[in-house]
Amino acid sequence: MSIQENLTKILQNIPREITLVAVSKTKPIEAVYAAYQSGQRIFGENRVQEMVEKYTALPKDIQWHLIGHLQRNKVKYIAPFVSLIHGIDSFETLEEINKQALKNDRVIDCLLQAKIATEDSKFGLSFTEINEILASKKFTALANIRVTGLMGMASFTDNKLQISQEFNSLKTFFDTTSLQTLSMGMSGDYSIALENGSNMIRVGSAIFGTRNS
Repeated sequence: MSIQENLTKILQNIPREITLVAVSKTKPIEAVYAAYQSGQRIFGENRVQEMVEKYTALPKDIQWHLIGHLQRNKVKYIAPFVSLIHGIDSFETLEEINKQALKNDRVIDCLLQAKIATEDSKFGLSFTEINEILASKKFTALANIRVTGLMGMASFTDNKLQISQEFNSLKTFFDTTSLQTLSMGMSGDYSIALENGSNMIRVGSAIFGTRNS
């Protein structure tokens, strides 16, 4: 199916209040523009340089989400335009985003990444660490960031029960906070994420086809 047909199918099968992030990493500008012409306005990238290149080339009403692990020395390149940064797993990264947002006279929205998967390769904070950050005076002093929610990635497994339990653990914790956004679910597991309370999904291959390496 075409990108437009894939988008239409997904949007027909998710509630209207769910935010769909079209994960366009590794995809050419032409593919992103095809999705844009179909009405999609929120796109996710995991590489700073690629996101900057696409931001420069594409319409400026696109909301760009940085969904990959963000190195602190690269924050300055996306601070002028990024709409939401998903995968924040340290207070030091929040401090750097705040610093660069201040330089650009912006307030940048952020999601803290919780580690819910079993793989050691997955980044993320424990629930205790998230609570400690949100309760700290140093955090409340950061005037140029706004933590609006949490993000989590389930284990890469065919065990749907395990995936559901991991998503549910994050939703249960999320409900103890006053945050608004819960970003869970990708092409292979977003239906399970939605069943467990996600209100933002990050979908790439189901829209654009199998991604390039």
